[in-house]
Amino acid sequence: MRVLQLIDSLEAGGAERMAVNYANGLSVRIAFSALAVTRKEGLLKGQLQESIPYVFLQRKRTIDLRAVSKLKRFVKDNNIAIVHAHGTSYFIAVMLKIAYPEIKIVWHDHHGGRSTQKTYKNAVLKVASRFFDAVIVVNHELKAWAERNLSVSKVAYLPNFAVQNETEEKQTILKSTDGKRIICLSNLRHPKNHALLLEAFRDSGLKKEGWSLHLVGKDSQDEYSLSLKRFIKDNHLEESVFIYGSCPDISHILQQGTIGVLASVYEGFPVTLLEYGMAGLAVISTNVGYCGEIIKHEKTGLSFDPSDVKMLTIELQRMAGDEQLRKSMSEALKTRIRESYSEEIVMNALILQYQNILDAKQK
Repeated sequence: MRVLQLIDSLEAGGAERMAVNYANGLSVRIAFSALAVTRKEGLLKGQLQESIPYVFLQRKRTIDLRAVSKLKRFVKDNNIAIVHAHGTSYFIAVMLKIAYPEIKIVWHDHHGGRSTQKTYKNAVLKVASRFFDAVIVVNHELKAWAERNLSVSKVAYLPNFAVQNETEEKQTILKSTDGKRIICLSNLRHPKNHALLLEAFRDSGLKKEGWSLHLVGKDSQDEYSLSLKRFIKDNHLEESVFIYGSCPDISHILQQGTIGVLASVYEGFPVTLLEYGMAGLAVISTNVGYCGEIIKHEKTGLSFDPSDVKMLTIELQRMAGDEQLRKSMSEALKTRIRESYSEEIVMNALILQYQNILDAKQK
């Protein structure tokens, strides 16, 4: 079995992390596992195992025949049978299939907000789906959407999984008091809902008790980012709220935290929650997408409506004020991740999907 993971960038993000995790996880389980990046490299390249074949296509435009040719050459030279395209990389995968029809395409949808998008936003995807051999989705809502809207018969749900990078160089030292750090691991962009989190942290009064909030993720220095920084300054939170930008040592950062928060207005299947759990953090999560399945029945964490700042304020106070609650929830979440979202479980299910595609090809 020879498979290529395809992704548009290696900047820190959920789909990007899964493309790297898949390439790494498959490398010891199948004959050939590779990774191709179309547009932009980034921090996550450092997490790809050195032994894994890798190609950067340097795609400059939507229809880039030079990039397609480079991809085709890599696929043919390595006798690759399946291209597993993550997110928006499906477009170049389809161009590859037009140029090289022998290839099989698996498209992986990580976009938690797709089912609420306007029809025109997915028009190209719907046409492209005629070239897909299978679709993998990260929650059941996306599965139902794909079955209704895409021209492909094989649609499968697979959960994400997270891995702890034990070999990463420890670089980032979080500020403020140990044992009282709240971490939000999300790129600074609108769907991640940092404004609500900042408002809830201010209203919670936890600053007076020595708690601090740490925002880790790509900072594009845009209006969204500037509005967060204005809020921090206007509310005199400079000594208790810290912004770090993208960091390469996420496992090390999470080991320094106490509570992990995810506040997104939509999610597919957030790898972040799994990373929080594996690091032993107590979790407070938005209740959108698949989050409610991971944070279940107040046993593995606390949840809130991402439009309800008062609800998040209360949950922050509750979690910060009860050490025993934090301990019991973090232990329960770690157990749930080990039993339901391990690399071994997901990899075995993925390989079965691949095999079904190859078997269908032979019939």
